Amino acid sequence: VITGSSGRIGTRIIHRLAQRYQTIGLDFVGITSEEPSMEFVYVDLSSDHSVERAFARIREAYGNRIASIIHLAAFYSFEGTHLELYDAITVNGTRRVIEQAKKFEVEQFIFTSTMLVHEPTERGVIQNEESPISGKWHYPASKVRTERVIHEEAGGMPYVIVRIGGCYDEECNCVPISQHISRIYEKQLASVVFPGNTSHGVPYTHFEDLTEMIVTLLEKRKQLPKALTYLCCEEDSISYRDLQIAIGQLVHGVKKWPMIRVPKWFAKFGSWVQNQIPFFPKPFIKPWMVDLADDNYEFSMDKAKRELGWVPKRSLRNTLPKMIENLQVNPVAWYKRHKIPVPRFLKKEKCCGRTHCGKTRKD
Repeated sequence: VITGSSGRIGTRIIHRLAQRYQTIGLDFVGITSEEPSMEFVYVDLSSDHSVERAFARIREAYGNRIASIIHLAAFYSFEGTHLELYDAITVNGTRRVIEQAKKFEVEQFIFTSTMLVHEPTERGVIQNEESPISGKWHYPASKVRTERVIHEEAGGMPYVIVRIGGCYDEECNCVPISQHISRIYEKQLASVVFPGNTSHGVPYTHFEDLTEMIVTLLEKRKQLPKALTYLCCEEDSISYRDLQIAIGQLVHGVKKWPMIRVPKWFAKFGSWVQNQIPFFPKPFIKPWMVDLADDNYEFSMDKAKRELGWVPKRSLRNTLPKMIENLQVNPVAWYKRHKIPVPRFLKKEKCCGRTHCGKTRKD
């Protein structure tokens, strides 16, 4: 049973498991699946009745035994709005799923949390699963509360909490990275200023590496202890400076794309002004994000290596060239895929006949 089955993680997991398991996808948006062993069941995690009805369908069609519930569904907003949904969907939605799951024979419950539940540190401080957690803003704070719900209410149901990094793939499909790439691609003023320590950074996780960890947890479910937590991210926490330089080189061939450090108050004011301008698309960066801009996270994957034999096989550094290649092959499609407003120079002209290369004729 996979909640959030229509998302990028859920669809990958279904594809991997459908040949060996009957898979049931729970979500409020259906997907067209080529897997005959997958059934989609509508669910609204904010509704007691909807969650109860979804699990009643599972019992009616497939019986009382569930190998694993892979709980991916959660609320997330970069807009900083509808904050009440963090509790309604992420926290209490998980509580509803657990309440229904306890009526079944469930061999395993997997919950995808976030590495951001941990506290940011100075560069060089390596954290692990036992490091303190707090949740600095709404999204990770909701995951902290949800982890607590699982600890307190799972009862005898075995569970695994997986704290993941920001997920990406060769198309990008990672909002912070796609926004970073677009700012440099368009040569925006925001692409050369940064409100914090540029040597800080965060680790990421390729979608396929996360999928492999979850599949491994499922396969080893009968051998694992009843309560576990694993981190799932790359040990290479790429710094904001290194990411800036790499994107600048790949997009424009510039050896060292500039990065100017500005005070956080200045960045907040600039963001606020941009968000007030009428008749223009609202910028991605909001004033509340500025305080998080240079948070640093670095983690050890020793526990997952030792107990699961899992290591990330991919890296953001090595995947960036493919991301930029996909952008340059068809920039308009790339922008639309990532729901970023297409810049005017791409709408007006192109320098070759079949595809946009990202340069105007003048360039």
